Amino acid sequence: MPTLDELPIGQSGRVSKLDFNDADSQRLMEMGLTIGATVKVLKFAPLGDPIEILVRGYHLSLRKGEARCIAVETEA
Repeated sequence: MPTLDELPIGQSGRVSKLDFNDADSQRLMEMGLTIGATVKVLKFAPLGDPIEILVRGYHLSLRKGEARCIAVETEA
């Protein structure tokens, strides 16, 4: 299963797993990144970090290390 940092720009997916410690997981869930949420990769910074995604109608920037801990199911 791919992780969020592996999706190309414009690709969407559904969050299937969050692999964080409790504090980071809670913070991201408060921002709308929950199991089942649809996310879309909008763009990468020039050096690839951070990643801008669209989740629940708003833009969110994540560090590549954070995105690596979010497993997604891609939509075909």
